[in-house]
Amino acid sequence: MKKEAILAHLREAKQELDETIAEIEQDNDFDLDGYYVSFQHVYHHLNTAWNSRKESDGRIEECTEEDFIRWRKFPSDFDLGT
Repeated sequence: MKKEAILAHLREAKQELDETIAEIEQDNDFDLDGYYVSFQHVYHHLNTAWNSRKESDGRIEECTEEDFIRWRKFPSDFDLGT
């Protein structure tokens, strides 16, 4: 487990969630387009934190375009009961 990389992604996801919650609470006309972008951002970081957890430090630092695309996808090894 790459603790620092995982923590960075989880902190980024948390920050986005905190900001989205605050915006929804304060804005009666919350824009669904903004909601969509916020969730993309959250999922990107959560998915990357999970999918890259077994990668080497060097691989995480180098992060190719292929890695970026693969890591940000929803995990294929999750069973959410569906």
